[in-house]
Amino acid sequence: MDDCFRRDRAWIELDMGALRHNVAALRALLPPGCALMPAVKADAYGHGAVLIARELNRLGVRAFCVASAREGAQLRGSGVEGEILVLGYTHPQLIPLLHRARLTQTVLDASYAECLNRAGLPLEVQIKIDTGMHRLGERWTQIDALKRIFACRNLRVTGAFTHLCADETTGEEDRAYTHAQARAFQDAVATLRKRGCQVPKVHALASYGLLNYPEIGGDYARIGIALYGVLSGASNAVPRAAALRPVLSLKARVAQLQTLRPGERAGYDLQFTARRETRLAVLSIGYADGLPRCLSCGVGTVLLRGRRAPIAGRICMDQTLVDATEIPETAPGDEAVLIGKSGAEEITACDVAEAAGTISNEILSRLGGR
Repeated sequence: MDDCFRRDRAWIELDMGALRHNVAALRALLPPGCALMPAVKADAYGHGAVLIARELNRLGVRAFCVASAREGAQLRGSGVEGEILVLGYTHPQLIPLLHRARLTQTVLDASYAECLNRAGLPLEVQIKIDTGMHRLGERWTQIDALKRIFACRNLRVTGAFTHLCADETTGEEDRAYTHAQARAFQDAVATLRKRGCQVPKVHALASYGLLNYPEIGGDYARIGIALYGVLSGASNAVPRAAALRPVLSLKARVAQLQTLRPGERAGYDLQFTARRETRLAVLSIGYADGLPRCLSCGVGTVLLRGRRAPIAGRICMDQTLVDATEIPETAPGDEAVLIGKSGAEEITACDVAEAAGTISNEILSRLGGR
């Protein structure tokens, strides 16, 4: 398809040079013996899992993590090589898919391991050890239950991991909790090994773990949001992240321009009222494309010809109105930048997230397929 047709309405642009730069920058931060295991779940945080994983393969990355078996099977079916760890629950009916796609399934607890084992198929697994997140995993103190997993003859344990839940900051309380989690995980693994259980690989670090607590170490770092050159929030001050570059830009077309007389109103619920003669640009993007509706009525802005224009009225499912009165040169067919740079101005994913009252992870991962 001709490139102009790929940019007819609303689209994502990826800077693969920025991705390669981020991989090099993050590798430079890895503790000794540690490799990247990028998180490409949720369609690689909205960036396109197949595109991203293939490029990472070219850069020598040979381990990935996803949220579901179907996500992993899509990567494998697209030629992605290396270990693909499914972090979440897989229904027993999909166990044959794990086997066919050569995926590594996370063991949530001993009873789930026995469920996997009963399928009678050889599976590679990694054990999730709960050290304080209290989400998925067998509690770190339950050594006998953890040991039962190794007795499942159809399961080959390739590793164990935990999830640090307070590593986004280095405040005193968070630092103490994070190191307590790390010690609990290390103690559980050491005890299992002393009892004759083979635990080849271990990992605890994700993006913020690597950026703030690299001393925890491990065989893998499950890099997610940092890989894409973004932090979860604008308030996250992480010096080691300074070199990272955003990979994604989000853009849309100006479909039409409307001129409103003073007092005329526009949009659903008539939430915009023209206080002067006003030029509204109609953008071909809406909340069905992942643009948060809570950015309506001037909460959010876009960039037109290098200048900021506020969102006017309610964001619609397929269109968004912006007040382009101060940018008179705006014309139909222009690019509007919702995330990214235009001239000297920039709107980051963190900026959008802050305005929407959420984190950049959510903004990026909810970008629609359109």
